[in-house]
Amino acid sequence: MKTLLTGGTVVSMDPAVGDLDRGDVLIEDGVIVAVAERIAAPDAEVIDATDRIVMPGFVDNHRHSWQTAFRGVGADWTFPEWALAMHGTVKPHYQPEDVYVGTLLGRLEALHSGVTTMLDWYHVAQTPEHEDADVAALRDVPGRSIFCLGAGWATPDPVDTAIRRVRAELADGGLVTMAWGLRGPEDTSMDTLAGELKLAAELGLRTSLHTVSDGAQRPVADLHEHGLLRDTTTYVHANGISDEELRMLADAGSSISISPDVELKMGFGNPMTGRALAAGLRPTLSVDDVPSVGGDMFSTLRTAFAVQRGLDGGLNSRDLLEFTTIDAAASCGLEARTGSITPGKDADIILLRADDITVFPVTDPAATIVSHGHPGLVDTVLVAGRVVKRDGALVGVDLPTLKTRLTASRDRVAAAAGVPLDRTWRPQPAAK
Repeated sequence: MKTLLTGGTVVSMDPAVGDLDRGDVLIEDGVIVAVAERIAAPDAEVIDATDRIVMPGFVDNHRHSWQTAFRGVGADWTFPEWALAMHGTVKPHYQPEDVYVGTLLGRLEALHSGVTTMLDWYHVAQTPEHEDADVAALRDVPGRSIFCLGAGWATPDPVDTAIRRVRAELADGGLVTMAWGLRGPEDTSMDTLAGELKLAAELGLRTSLHTVSDGAQRPVADLHEHGLLRDTTTYVHANGISDEELRMLADAGSSISISPDVELKMGFGNPMTGRALAAGLRPTLSVDDVPSVGGDMFSTLRTAFAVQRGLDGGLNSRDLLEFTTIDAAASCGLEARTGSITPGKDADIILLRADDITVFPVTDPAATIVSHGHPGLVDTVLVAGRVVKRDGALVGVDLPTLKTRLTASRDRVAAAAGVPLDRTWRPQPAAK
């Protein structure tokens, strides 16, 4: 099957392909086969991309979709308040159905806003049935997803059995694959962490690890001292990490995922974008959690850009698009398959409206995407060549029914947890 995207403004994110003011993209059997100013393909299905910006889909390498039912409730919360509410209060009451519907809506939201690849950082682990519910939700959404299993979250418990079980389940190499959400050394020993990294390598799993420092701790240096830095690990946030430690990550070939909206709102400190670049790391960007912030990459781009420009005047629009496409794909080990409009890669492509009143006239497409972009511009989404959003609407999705299920899930969990679903809900962490 052939599909021809014709007449769009192509922002390929591949220096060898470049950008085209007017270009065509030919897709065959889900793979990009040609990009040029004009392509003759009389036997292809034609998608008119006139007045559209054609770009690779966004890659979000760190999001906790299980929390989607509680969207917006934590907009005013600090990190301790969020941790108490989500992990200490509501999570114990989550049933597999709650995990399923939250993840389903969260992944659909991301797809709707142009995120063709998403790493779902799962840390609501309670039973195998909960894990299976998350995987089932990801499989029921036609996006490219990575189930990042944070087994045994915030405990020192052995997790090898859970990891091996889910790895066997996701061994078919389809659109849903697996990564391992590691616990930090504050939750488990260095010896255990070493064993888990060894198992991850044995199973062919990339890993992701949350880490933040207040300046007194040196978490990356500690891992370096024990020989535990890997080029297959993404470090999430990394606020407060020293320049020396950032260079350690760069030397190891590790990656870093920055969630600027959450980090600024919850008091983690300034995002590490500029400092990471200075140390030789290519930053990537992620949403993190929607109880606190919006679930689209456009707002994430804008926050990261504004903050870093305010700090040192560095970065440009193209840098930000690289962070959320080809660089993020590389952090997931998927740069050979996605992240740019390159012949030979899977056709993970989005079409953004360039005729919308909020963006026209478009003079510089990259600058327009970063400075003015929003989910309402996402007209068409393709994943591996399949059209999953057309004319601004997700294909084959019964949103009214899903909305009813998600609301019922939220109300049930809140009632079981004894929390009010209004502005009076302000978790109070215990005083130190």
